[in-house]
Amino acid sequence: MLFARLAQVSQDVAATSARTRKIALLAELFGDASPDDVPLVIPYLAGRLPQGRLGVGWRVLGEPVPPADRPRLTVQDVDAELTAIGDVAGAGSQAERKRLVGALMGAATAAEQRFLIGLVTGEVRQGALDAVALEGLARATGTPPADVRRAVMLGGGLQPVAQALLARGPEALDDFRLTVGRPVLPMLAHSASAVVDALDKLGECAVEEKLDGIRIQVHRDGDEVHVYTRTLDDVTDRLPEVTSTVREFTGERFILDGEVIAFDGNGRPRAFQDVAGRVGSRVDVAGAAAALPVSPVFFDVLYVDGRDLLDLPFGERHEELARLVPEPMRVRRHVVPDGADEGQRAAAERFFTDTIGRGHEGVVIKGVDAPYSAGRRGASWLKVKPVHTLDLVVLAAEWGHGRRTGKLSNLHLGARRDDGTFAMLGKTFKGLTDALLTWQTVRLQELATGDDGHVVTVRPELVVEIAYDGLQRSTRYPAGVTLRFARVVRYRDDKTAEQADTVDTVLAAHPSPGDDEAPSDPLET
Repeated sequence: MLFARLAQVSQDVAATSARTRKIALLAELFGDASPDDVPLVIPYLAGRLPQGRLGVGWRVLGEPVPPADRPRLTVQDVDAELTAIGDVAGAGSQAERKRLVGALMGAATAAEQRFLIGLVTGEVRQGALDAVALEGLARATGTPPADVRRAVMLGGGLQPVAQALLARGPEALDDFRLTVGRPVLPMLAHSASAVVDALDKLGECAVEEKLDGIRIQVHRDGDEVHVYTRTLDDVTDRLPEVTSTVREFTGERFILDGEVIAFDGNGRPRAFQDVAGRVGSRVDVAGAAAALPVSPVFFDVLYVDGRDLLDLPFGERHEELARLVPEPMRVRRHVVPDGADEGQRAAAERFFTDTIGRGHEGVVIKGVDAPYSAGRRGASWLKVKPVHTLDLVVLAAEWGHGRRTGKLSNLHLGARRDDGTFAMLGKTFKGLTDALLTWQTVRLQELATGDDGHVVTVRPELVVEIAYDGLQRSTRYPAGVTLRFARVVRYRDDKTAEQADTVDTVLAAHPSPGDDEAPSDPLET
């Protein structure tokens, strides 16, 4: 498939807000794709590079290269070139990377160049997410969407299912069954603003601890145990204490859903980044385990002794979990009946408060009648966490790409120092509506003190309220910390920069941030 075809579809999808039109466009694209193209087409549409970060910044991408006059690159050509760029290392790597990027851009048309820059910078956000792509694939292959959805759920992702469907047709879905030893994407939770809001939506439910650890899925078949992360990476060899623990359980063949966490000397949970660093460590596993032992904690079971439990109500699955897993290795929970009275609702609130007091992240409230929706954010799982907010100052903003071309998007955020200067704590483009993007683009240009074509620096005058999940240590920022999952709440026209939060205030609120040298999002729950 020509890369230009993919770039055009991406542009067309970005230009429409109608879901039905997006599905039709993607159905046409999948109808033209070969099975070998699918592992590239799907992540490209979602704005992801299979290679991950390439080490290419705006210093390279910002240099204009005359575009090709006609399209000739295929998606396979582009993948090969991006792989070569990502593999560059050692002396002279910067110059070689620049040469390869220039060659690729020179072989691309102007439209292809724009799409490539969006892919490399992570700025492709045209709404072609996996759920819409799934519908397009179902239409292209004449397969019921529900059948494709379940196959994706059990096959660990859309790409393998799409490859099989395009190669062999609907009968290929018979290959995708829940099987011990083959991980499935985990069920995820939506957010709720408060415990009482979640109770009102779910009826009878269980309020469970939300542990700030690493999501794991454990498969046991006799003495053979495998441990997988949220992204389905096999980390069995890195977690010997988990495999030995699971071998002591009473069942012989099962799949469990849970987390691994670690505790400090006072019995308090260690920071997520500490646990992620342990799980990410491939060298001297025995030494890492001795330095930071982790404990598995489980909250669901998907399969037991030949029985697929995915469609069972959560309440029945928990009964099976309790039969398999000793209580100390199950999350704490508090069951709330349907139509809970004020006393029962207050008890649920106290459970939330107590959970936070023990150092955990929050709670997940789960409807007892709900099945397990692997790979999806189910409406029956609602997470509630304390909201942290800061009033910070905008120090700069980056020009956007894709749908945000021509708009100042990614904000550089700073807190006040004692000397009146500002320390940058991180960046975010999350939470910005189209109206806010338009407003801030105009306002920030009025405050601009410089523009290098990528970053516009501004006078530190605008105060913005930022919600975030916590801090992590970072050598890349002057205060030694950065915000975790920052998103814009609103601009604070009622505050001046002198009234913004200080670095000392931020650090005092989070005395033990984790370490950003550890893996983050792909492992997180």
